[in-house]
Amino acid sequence: MRGKKIILGLTGSIAAYKAAIIVRLLVKQGAEVKVIMTNLAKEFISPLTMASLSKNPVLVDFYNPENGDWNSHIDLGLWADAYLIAPATANTMAKMACGIADNLLLTTYLSLRCPVFVAPAMDCDMFAHVATQKNIETLRNIGVSFIEPDSGELASGLSGKGRLAEPEVIVQHLNQYFANSQQLVAKTILVTAGPTYEKIDSVRFVGNYSSGKMGYAIAEELAGKGASVLLVSGPTHLNAHSSNIETIRAHNADEMYKACLGVFQQCDAAVMCAAVADFTPVHSADNKIKRGQANLNIEMKPTLDIAAALGKIKKPNQVLVGFALETENEKENARGKLKKKNLDFIVLNSLNHTGAGFGCDTNKVTVLRSDGSETEYELKPKTEVAKDIVGEIIAMLHS
Repeated sequence: MRGKKIILGLTGSIAAYKAAIIVRLLVKQGAEVKVIMTNLAKEFISPLTMASLSKNPVLVDFYNPENGDWNSHIDLGLWADAYLIAPATANTMAKMACGIADNLLLTTYLSLRCPVFVAPAMDCDMFAHVATQKNIETLRNIGVSFIEPDSGELASGLSGKGRLAEPEVIVQHLNQYFANSQQLVAKTILVTAGPTYEKIDSVRFVGNYSSGKMGYAIAEELAGKGASVLLVSGPTHLNAHSSNIETIRAHNADEMYKACLGVFQQCDAAVMCAAVADFTPVHSADNKIKRGQANLNIEMKPTLDIAAALGKIKKPNQVLVGFALETENEKENARGKLKKKNLDFIVLNSLNHTGAGFGCDTNKVTVLRSDGSETEYELKPKTEVAKDIVGEIIAMLHS
């Protein structure tokens, strides 16, 4: 934790008194802590207490009304190595899930490039409410990590799940994150993501429904472990947030092929997650093809197989990961690709599973390895699937 820069966000909860212990523990372990409080949080613990413990001024408003100094949420977002919101109320989590930014704590959250940890605290019925659980699920799906509340006696007098986790447990989560974030330091990893668009004419293309969410989640998870990531992305509305990720845009299969072949030799591993088109038009028009009376026939040719090309030049110390989206004979077809393309393991998912495949925030995968072993994972958010896949890569790189 020494030298790490932590923002601690406090919201209006009776559990705010525990934040004093959290700050003390973080500072004791060598972290630099800046505290952001909501106005309601000041009703439960004083800014003076938090400033004294953190050894930094406490931030509440967008600017200091006495001298006009601006508290820049942009600068805070760039400064931090981690953002911990503890305690987090149902109200704040709801605003985070909806992108509402009506205080400094929330605008800072929306400006961050670092991981976010949320430790909820509220009455048991509020925590169990379907709206709260839906907001938690939304935040999990976009990469927010949750530190589960404890069960026990609550301020309301009721007993149930909703009590803020103990400060030592919360700080241990951060310690574990920073320990894990060093696992891929000095490693360079190639990731492909998204679809490819194969041009028919100036306004039409052959493509697929890939959103790029799985590939981007893998890239962010790798970067979070310390890797330098080269993300070759097809057309998608997504953007990578980590400073460890260099994005290379590729519109079609040929551009993605050239980009991957150009960087693979410098990489320790490659993850072929993009949904690259299998075929591309033989001829494309520079102008829009007008409607005619006759049928339009488009001759197609196979695209170059990127994973297979990398498999041919793969060195013994490199790890190559493929993806297989299958609708029938799933494992048989996936294992065929695994062997043919010289992959170390292949990630199989199927459109036959509800909540898996293109456009979803969740996925259900099976990892098939070159040694014949396999692991089937349950349906979970793609950010969690990314952790499973990256865990497999780490194990192979360190074996």
